[in-house]
Amino acid sequence: MRYLTFALTKGRLAEQTMGLLEQLGISCEEMKDKRTRKLIFTNEEYGMRFFLAKGPDVPTYVEYGAADIGIVGKDTIMEENRKIYEVLDLGFGKCRMCVCGPESARGYLQNNQLIRVATKYPNIAKDYFYNQKNQNVELIKLNGSIELAPIVGLSEVIVDIVETGSTLRENGLGVLEEVCPLSARMVVNPVSMKMDNARITELIHRIKPLVSPVAQK
Repeated sequence: MRYLTFALTKGRLAEQTMGLLEQLGISCEEMKDKRTRKLIFTNEEYGMRFFLAKGPDVPTYVEYGAADIGIVGKDTIMEENRKIYEVLDLGFGKCRMCVCGPESARGYLQNNQLIRVATKYPNIAKDYFYNQKNQNVELIKLNGSIELAPIVGLSEVIVDIVETGSTLRENGLGVLEEVCPLSARMVVNPVSMKMDNARITELIHRIKPLVSPVAQK
């Protein structure tokens, strides 16, 4: 039996995923060693192996078959737009993708004016403004603190992930429009879904009750 390979987003998503799998009796003790320099971790009993990757790389590993299954945020799936199957909402890592800015910018959005939008997620922003709002905007790609852009006049608004909104409030900004809700998702390589359908489908069916709305309360 070949290994079923998981690409996990580093940090909280990986930790929460392993916690979820442990509820099914699937553990990987060597991943808990903070001093390890290993890159791939295995569970021989279940024929599974795991590796950690940066969020934007997870869909790439899955699309090209280097991983059968990936755990990654919905924002990354939308932004990367890879040829993968999204099979399950895991319910954790919840947040929102929003259009944010000073209250004075609300009118620009309501009147569909040409504005500048700073974001780490140009594909998501482009789809939202062009296809959903039918509003022409100039997109500015940034990698650092997006909240800075409207404060220093680089853009009128930003498109970014919002969890608590505290950073926005501390800088005189707020949520002006919600683009979509976000959470961690399980994605699968299309070929793996065919070749290992029984194992992957069984895993999905076992996880589903743990992440259902009732289970999350």
